[in-house]
Amino acid sequence: MAALLFLKSVLIGLSIAAPVGPIGLLCIQRTLGHGARIGFISGLGAAAADACYGALGAFGIGAITRAFVALATPLAIVGALFLAWMGLKMLRATPPERAARASDPVHALPAFVSVFLLTLSNPLTILSFVAIFATLSGGEALAGVDGLVMVLGVFCGSALWWLALSLGVSTIRHRLGVWAMQWIDRTAGVFLLGFAAWQLVRVIV
Repeated sequence: MAALLFLKSVLIGLSIAAPVGPIGLLCIQRTLGHGARIGFISGLGAAAADACYGALGAFGIGAITRAFVALATPLAIVGALFLAWMGLKMLRATPPERAARASDPVHALPAFVSVFLLTLSNPLTILSFVAIFATLSGGEALAGVDGLVMVLGVFCGSALWWLALSLGVSTIRHRLGVWAMQWIDRTAGVFLLGFAAWQLVRVIV
């Protein structure tokens, strides 16, 4: 029974992580610029945030859930501003800057934390987790092993996607020249600005 619950939770983690969005673009861009390790660690930040939301859904922690939902607007605005900053940074990068950045070491912790916080900046995602986990648990909060199995499954499913994505993207990394990387940076920057604008409009409207 626990094995089946774990597999279902893994599929949930995969389905949540797989759609291409701002987090996916950041992980792709970081993989191209700094290698599969940094890309995967960035993805782990998203997986950890998914696990946090999964825990709230699995254990039915109502007070914390309501607090996150109440903070939806300010967190969404902060997340949108961060996306816009990242997008502008990518748009303004020149080929020499891009080449230098690719050779500079990038610390794993900032890569992890930035994506973790960005993923948490959309607390309405918790509503999806609450609905999904309520279905799996029969509408009741879980306790003990079952809850931990579900949270671990979500994390593993999400992490599996980010591992596959970073390894896949890294296979073409060294085939791209500086100008191709600049084009990719600028395209990603435009998309990030678009995501930021959409998030702001959604909050305001």
